[in-house]
Amino acid sequence: MTDVVDQVTRSRMMSGIRGRNTNPEILVRSLLHASGFRFRLHVKNLPGKPDIVLPKYKAVVLVHGCFWHGHGCRFFKWPTTRAEFWRAKIERNRENDEKTIAALVAGGWRVAIVWECALRTAKLDRDALGHEISHWLKGSDARLELRE
Repeated sequence: MTDVVDQVTRSRMMSGIRGRNTNPEILVRSLLHASGFRFRLHVKNLPGKPDIVLPKYKAVVLVHGCFWHGHGCRFFKWPTTRAEFWRAKIERNRENDEKTIAALVAGGWRVAIVWECALRTAKLDRDALGHEISHWLKGSDARLELRE
C-alpha cells in the first residue's frame, strides 16, 4: 500500500514528533506531582536518560509510546510503507530498551514502564493510575509495568 501523503510531507510530519516532553510523559509527571512526588527529568548520567527520575526512591519511570517501542497492544500496527526500515528501527528501539533497563537494574534502580495505551484507556480513571504508580514508589517492588 502506498503512503497517502507525498514523501516531503511525510518527512515533515515525522520530524515534528518529539522525543521528550510528550503528552503521555507530561500526564505522568502531572499525576506524580499532584501526588506530592518531586523528580528530575532526563538525567544524563543514567543509562538511557530516563524520562522521570525519583532519586529519593531510587526509581525511574519510563514512558513508552506504543508505536515507537513496538508494544503488542491494539494501538500498535506495523507500517506497510518502508516495512523493512520500520521493522529494523522498532526492533533496535526494543533492544535499546532491554539494555537500558538491564543497566538501570544493575545500578540498583527500580524501573517502572508506563505504556501510552495505559494512559489512553485510563482517561476516565487517571487518579487510579496515579495511585498505582504512587503505591509502587512507596513499596519495594523492583519493577512495574502499566499497560492497557
